Amino acid sequence: MANFLFTLTKNETVPATRCLQLAKVAHSKGHKVDLFLLDDGVFWADKNRDFDEKTPTGDCPGDFLPYLVENEVPIYV
Repeated sequence: MANFLFTLTKNETVPATRCLQLAKVAHSKGHKVDLFLLDDGVFWADKNRDFDEKTPTGDCPGDFLPYLVENEVPIYV
């Protein structure tokens, strides 16, 4: 088992989606995951935000964030 630290520093949908997706994949494979929201990434901590904005590939942050929350992956702001 490895330790992963993901940082999200942008208030943009594509970087947020990829960051959350990679965190979910790592955690679902049994790795320890921590997620830090820094700089403009802190805007993703707003639970009233639209997490359903699609990326060009058709996925969105809302596809991955619920898994991280339900599985109590630490998210630091």
